[in-house]
Formats: sequence, structure tokens, C-alpha cells
Amino acid sequence: MSQYLDFEKPIAELHNKISELREYSTDNVDFTSEIQKFEKKAERLKKEIYSNLTRWQRTQLARHAERPYTLDYIERIFTDWFEIHGDRNYRDDPALVCGFARIDGQPCCVIGHQKGRNTKEKVHRNFGMPNPEGYRKALRVMQLAEQFRLPIFTFVDTPGAFPGIGAEERGQAEAIARNLREMATLTVPVIVTVTGEGGSGGALAIAVGNRVLMMQYSVYAVISPEGCAAILWNDGSKGPQAAEALKLTAQDVDSLKTVIDDIVPEPSGGAHQNPIEAAATLKQYLLKHLNELLEYSPEGLVEQRYQRFRAMTEIEED
Repeated sequence: MSQYLDFEKPIAELHNKISELREYSTDNVDFTSEIQKFEKKAERLKKEIYSNLTRWQRTQLARHAERPYTLDYIERIFTDWFEIHGDRNYRDDPALVCGFARIDGQPCCVIGHQKGRNTKEKVHRNFGMPNPEGYRKALRVMQLAEQFRLPIFTFVDTPGAFPGIGAEERGQAEAIARNLREMATLTVPVIVTVTGEGGSGGALAIAVGNRVLMMQYSVYAVISPEGCAAILWNDGSKGPQAAEALKLTAQDVDSLKTVIDDIVPEPSGGAHQNPIEAAATLKQYLLKHLNELLEYSPEGLVEQRYQRFRAMTEIEED
């Protein structure tokens, strides 16, 4: 059964009516015409609601419990998936999945945050918040990809790096900083996609790429709206106001011109409404950018990546 957000309740009511009419339809009582009327009304209402979403509502969509995660995209976009475990230092981190696969026959490396569906999975995946060993595992796999000249695809969907005491003791900040430095110098194509939440350094640690894409209803910001509200107003419940101030939607980030390269369209109502269609669309964008980047030399890829991140900041002198 689909999970509806608060702003989707009018749509849910219409869908419930449609389900009831279908249930009561028999050979003697035909509700086909009524069902069609409600379906058209639901579609019009969906278009109206989704064309006027607030930033907070888009944040809720980015966090939707049924939204596709990294392993869902891997299943639908890639073949011959082989997962790599462990950082060769401490342990494996299930919050980040890393491995090798093929996309249209092209061998590649795939890395992404992974959240859980039920309580057991969420705890196992630590709600998609990696520890330092997760980032060290990702770096190990990226260095293997560079050794074998394989393009790298990363999928970002995390509220942020795990802020626990153990994570800090094991060098969370150092692990993120090292990834930023090492990713900047990789000599293979790196294509990043923000599929859900792109939160702070936890996202950026696997997001230093030659191309950065955002799904239509994803968000990307230096901090979560609740965290921002807690700092600014000492009240985490003011997340909706903070979301407006952060300007964290794909459309907001795209308006900055230098941060992302493309917004990937999602099915009506979000990627969770039709994961197969969402994955097929994303695959087209990934292949388009991969083919462009394969034309670069190794040195050209490093320089292009350097210049795109340098361009995000301007220095004004009096």
C-alpha cells in the first residue's frame, strides 16, 4: 500500500474512492464511467499539487520511505553487480554500498548511500548515515577503479555523516576530508547523482565529480532543515521555514549555474510512483554524460573537475 504525505491526502482520498468502486463493480453493476471520472480528477489534482510544492514538501518527497535507494537503481540500471565489503582497517559499513558492475556493457564502479525500508534494515544501514569506515571503503573502491581505468558512478542519499562519538574517535572528519582531496585527483570519469537527500559533508564525501546530477525531487544543502532551524532559532520544529531559507531543491541549486549539470525528471508524483521509469530516465542521463567524459584524457578529467569546483566561488577585490 502506498504511503501518502500530508499534502497528498486529497489524492489519497480519490484513490480510495477508485479502489472502492472497483471492489464493488460486478457484472450487474458497472462503475467504469465513474472510475474514469475519478481517475481524471486525481490526475488533474496531482498535477496541480506537484506544480506548486513548497521547499519543505520537496524535502519530504526526497525522504519518502518508498523512494528508490542505491541498490534499487543498481538493480534496474546496471548488470553484473559485485559488491565489495570492508575498509581493510576497521569493518564494513552497510550505510555505503560499493562495488563493480556494467552499464550497457561498460565496466564501471558504483558507490552509494543505502537506507533501509523497515526498522531492522534502517538500524542495519544506520539510516543511510556512514561512519568513517564507510568513506574509507568508498575511497578504496575508487582507487581500485582508477587502477583499472573504470568510470565511477556515485549515488547520494544521506541526511549526513553519522555524528556519533565512535565515529568521531575513528576520524570521521579526516575520512571525509581525505575523500574530498583524493576524489579531486582521480583520473577517471566521476558522475554523481543526488537521488534523495544530499546532506552536508556526508554527501560531499562521495560527490566530487566531473558531472553532478540531481533527481527532480531531491535536495542538496549544507545542513538539514531541522538542523538549520535548531541552530538559528533553537527550535528544530521550524524545519519548513529553514527549508525556504536554505533554497535546497534541485531547481534552486540549478539556478546557481555551477553546482549541478542536469536535473533528471521524475515520474508524476516522484520516483517512488514508478521506480522502473525513474531508473530508465536516469540511465539515459548517466550514459549521455559518460559518453561525453570518455572523450577526455586522464589529465583533462582532473582539470575539468578542478575548474568546475573552482567556478563555484568568486573573489571580488575592491
